[in-house]
Amino acid sequence: MLRLGNGDTFPMLAFESVGAGALQVTNHLAGSYGVVLMYRGSWCPYCNAQLLAFARAKENLDKIGIKVVALSVDNKTDAAALVEKHRLNFPVGYGVDADKVAGSTGAYVNDSPRYLQSTGFVLNPQGKVITAVYSSGAIGRLVAEDVIGFVQYVKSKA
Repeated sequence: MLRLGNGDTFPMLAFESVGAGALQVTNHLAGSYGVVLMYRGSWCPYCNAQLLAFARAKENLDKIGIKVVALSVDNKTDAAALVEKHRLNFPVGYGVDADKVAGSTGAYVNDSPRYLQSTGFVLNPQGKVITAVYSSGAIGRLVAEDVIGFVQYVKSKA
């Protein structure tokens, strides 16, 4: 199975997002460092904690030029409720096809019910993967503070 590694170009993923309409990930993140968070669903407590942590870190993410997008198989109603509940301040995609996303990114997919396992990517301003975190279950995911420190390090070496 395909897994994206460092230096790989992130695929052209498009999705509908709460409040922002149709988005294409690499176009939205172009020119900035980017974080792509694939979360299991609004029902997942670990995903809720991760998304909330990235929302709370927005000021620090903005300071060093990092944009965030998140996506899941959730329906529009559930995704909108999640955005409102946690006041998420980045685009949150809904209704993605788990198999298509997994086919282009290598994300693990839960069989029944069908959803993406937590997967995270940090991209450089050219849309290339600079780190990827694949989880095959409930735990194991990007942490906002780690991403901030990592991008600061990468920028210092550029």
